[in-house]
Order: sequence, then C-alpha cells, then structure tokens
Amino acid sequence: MLLRQLEYLVALARERHFVRAAAACYVSQPSLSAAIRRLEHELGVPIVRRGRRYEGLTPEGEVVLAWAHRILAERDGLRQELSELRGGLTGTLRLGVVPTALPTASLLTNPFCERHPQARVSIESLSSAEIRHGLAEFELDAAMTYLDDTRGGGLRRLPLYEERYVLLTPVDGPLATAATARWAQAAALPLCLLGPRMRNRRIIDECFAADGATAAPAIESDTVAGLYAHLPGGSWSSVISHAWLHMFGVPDGMRVVPLEGPAHGPRVGLVTGPDDPPSVLAAALLAVARAADVRQALDELLRTYLGGHG
Repeated sequence: MLLRQLEYLVALARERHFVRAAAACYVSQPSLSAAIRRLEHELGVPIVRRGRRYEGLTPEGEVVLAWAHRILAERDGLRQELSELRGGLTGTLRLGVVPTALPTASLLTNPFCERHPQARVSIESLSSAEIRHGLAEFELDAAMTYLDDTRGGGLRRLPLYEERYVLLTPVDGPLATAATARWAQAAALPLCLLGPRMRNRRIIDECFAADGATAAPAIESDTVAGLYAHLPGGSWSSVISHAWLHMFGVPDGMRVVPLEGPAHGPRVGLVTGPDDPPSVLAAALLAVARAADVRQALDELLRTYLGGHG
C-alpha cells in the first residue's frame, strides 16, 4: 500500500468526482482510478461504489477512508517533528475559525508566526459543523469555535474568552449618553445585525427575548465585515461581540454602550483534534494560546472603549 493511494482516496471522498479528484492530485483520471483499484486489490475489499459516475464509498471504503486520514495525519506529524529537531518547526498549520471569531484569530496566529517563523498558517472561515468534520477527519490541525458546539468526539478544548455583548450606536442617537442600555431599548433602534443563520445572531435574539423584545433589523449580513460596513454614517445601531473591537474598533461617529443583562455569552475556545498526542503544529499553537491570555486582552480593550469602566 502506498501513501499516494491513500491521498487519492481522500481526494476522491472530498471531491466526490473522479476528474476533480485527479485534478486536485495533479494526476490523470485513469491514473487515479487505477491506483484506487490497486488499493482495493491489496486490501481485498471494494472501496468505491461505481456506476456511470462516482456513487460514494462502500461501508468497507468508509473504514479505509478513516484509516487513510489517520495515517496521512501521522505522516505529516512525523515530518513536523523531524523538522523541529532539524532547527525549527515547518509545515502549514490548518486553522478553522467560526466567522464571529475571525476578528480575534490574529491574537494567536501573530505570536505563533513570531515563535515559529518557518511555519505557515492557513485560515479557513467555517461553520461549527464544518469544523467538527474537519477535526474528526484530520483536515484541520485546530479550530477557534464555540466550545459547546464541540462536545464529545475526543476533542481537546482550551477556553479563550467569553463573548460579551455591547451596543454600538450613533453619538447623536437616543441611547448615546446612557451609562447602560436594556436589550428592549436596543431592539427599538434602527438595527443592523448578523443574519439569522449565524450562531451569534441566534444568541443575541435569545437575549432580546429574555428582555421581552424582538429585534427587527433593517439590514442583515452574513459577515462581521458586512455588518460593520453599514455602521459609519450615523443611520444604524448594532449589537456586537466585544471581541470584534479588536479588529474593527468603533466606527467614527459611534459610541459603545454596555447592555444590561448577562455579562458573558458562550465561550469561544481553541479546539484540537482527537489525535493523541496532538500534532506538533497543534501543540505549538496550544502553547501560544496558553501564553496569550486572549480573555484579558479583549476585556482590557473593552474597558478602553468604555472609558475605563465595564
């Protein structure tokens, strides 16, 4: 059995198409198909359900695929550990991040790159479900995500911070001079919020409901950047996670107002896969994360924008 055959199988399962899988592996489609047939012959089991087109894997094929992910991850780990012994960590750290945590990713990736200048980082914006799949299939080394979305599965979790929600509102708005605001008061403002498919928005809607209110935003966005793009100019208010202040700050002409209610939202943390011990790259990122104290950095930033309070 060759590692290349396992790489072809992983690509085929990912692309679900022989031609696309071959292109991803930089080989011809006949070469890829022949290699997988040889793998079936060597293992003595059918791996691919074949028809006029790719129809998925057999039950035996799913078992082989799981082992293929594991074996290839072990190969990568061996390379990384040897590279570290030769004088520095190399390779590419594959980091998945839920969209609402992306503004804080640099708090980990910048010190990681400073500590390991020969390593690279590849960041993907992914949903919680995609992150769980990527970690289980060894397609990701680590992820920044909501910790309650990654229970089970043998994953390691390191808490980074708890989301805290504040109101961004125009300086000439009705709540601009308030020391604090209620969620029901915020719901009455012209709002720009994340879309309802976003986990952060569903959490915020629960906070509005707990204060007997329902938010009806005039503008919804599926990205934090899209939301922030509408805030300068004084027309809209928004409820944001304090973590977003790290990247986007407070737009001109707006003010941060604390919201009354639960001080903390769900926990965001760094999660690594089920491999034991973790890969060299994942272990290196965990070490950086433990030293970074992301929670304190974000809380201090929020106090700065609140004028030393909060």
